[in-house]
Amino acid sequence: MSTPALHLPLPARAVPAPSAWRQRLKASALRLAGWPFPLAVLLLWWVAADRAWVAPQVLPAPAAVWATLVDLVRTGELWPHLGVSLARVLAGFAAGTAIGLPLGVAMGLWPRFKDYVYPFFKAFSQIPVLGWLPLLMLLVGIDETLKVLLIAKAALVPVALNTFKGIEGVPTRYIEVARVLRFTRWQLLAKVVFPAAFAPIWNGIRYGFTHAWLALVVVELLASSEGIGFLIVYGRQLFQLDVVLAAVVVVGAVGFALDRLLAAVESRLTRWRRPGF
Repeated sequence: MSTPALHLPLPARAVPAPSAWRQRLKASALRLAGWPFPLAVLLLWWVAADRAWVAPQVLPAPAAVWATLVDLVRTGELWPHLGVSLARVLAGFAAGTAIGLPLGVAMGLWPRFKDYVYPFFKAFSQIPVLGWLPLLMLLVGIDETLKVLLIAKAALVPVALNTFKGIEGVPTRYIEVARVLRFTRWQLLAKVVFPAAFAPIWNGIRYGFTHAWLALVVVELLASSEGIGFLIVYGRQLFQLDVVLAAVVVVGAVGFALDRLLAAVESRLTRWRRPGF
């Protein structure tokens, strides 16, 4: 009697991983996708200045703004103002993050604490930064403390809110698996909760820094004798719109560079993560 043949299932064919050059090409395409709109705005600005659609005293030509920016850099007039602004925003951002992170962690981990604090926090977050200006001016004056407090408030809200939402959004199945493995509470936090919530927490830090940078410019526009915001006010008072626009370019460029720096730090800290697709 012949032995029946065994029909073994064929191994599944592995799906080839995308090549490195395709990934680089896709990343380059995504980076280039954001360029058409700003280039179109720059072209419209150049055409409007070249054809005198707007008076040069109101809208200087891009070449004039660039020449003013180069002159500010060459003479060294820009660097003291930029240094003061960076010191203010870093101090306020550090203060806001130091308060926002533990506050968000506490609201995410302890439901009773959230029940007591979250309604007040929501009401606090709805008041814009400038809404606190009159009260804080009465309490602390118009010196550096006022500026740091307003910047700290701007950073605190997104940091605390994203931290809270990130911890609250950790999938329940992760917690159940950790309990099956008999993790201690510290192991649960260090190995499950915080790694799972890292992405929204870091997004909150990035948003917090963006809000802090915006609040810095607003605060310096209102009450300051130095800084990038003061440079904008100074140019407006002298009706030097080229100085105003040059300072605006610096604000945008520095804010973009700092956000890219935080994005690079995030990609380095999350090298252990792998995309699902």
